[in-house]
Amino acid sequence: MKTTLSEHAALIVVDVQADFMPGGTLACHEGDTIVPGIDALLRARRFGHVVATQDWHPAGHISFVDSHPGHAVFEQIDLYGQPQTLWPAHCVQGTAGAELHPAVDWSALDAVIRKGNDAAVDSYSGFRENHGPGGSRPSTGLAGWLRERGVDEVFVCGLARDVCVLWTAQDARELGFRANLLWDLTRPVTPASDEATRAALQAAGIAVAYSAERLIS
Repeated sequence: MKTTLSEHAALIVVDVQADFMPGGTLACHEGDTIVPGIDALLRARRFGHVVATQDWHPAGHISFVDSHPGHAVFEQIDLYGQPQTLWPAHCVQGTAGAELHPAVDWSALDAVIRKGNDAAVDSYSGFRENHGPGGSRPSTGLAGWLRERGVDEVFVCGLARDVCVLWTAQDARELGFRANLLWDLTRPVTPASDEATRAALQAAGIAVAYSAERLIS
């Protein structure tokens, strides 16, 4: 029987939702290929704590391109003094596209952090919303939840590697956690972003890890 990797380590599974899969409104490149590995990782129960994040946008969210007539999908605009990518409508609250992937056994979850539910503020990271009107990044409560349970190291996987997974890992490191990104259990919106993602991880002191080598085998 596998033993727990550490009671002080947490797995964060980011946004493994229908709309980010092939055929979804904001499909990640080969997003469905990580589903079996994530399912195996959760079934292995190697972590003291397991958290999933879930994009949970109201209709008409400020990040949706339809909320900005005259602009194109994936165009960047200025929002509250920060660059904001305009996305196709995705993960709208209560829709099938917002559901966690049904092929994953989610019974190991200790918590689900829903993010992006403020219509006026986007949210990539599982730890903090994006910059809002006042310039701050409000907490989702995840950091406090982890600290209360003695967690000091996180392993991050899910979608998308170049956006929500990256931001979650960066925030984890900035907030004082040891951070690892499980590269094989992530996929990007666009593969061309991979070099920049690796550079950003290295700059932040985030380790690139692989689930098969470190956690399952």
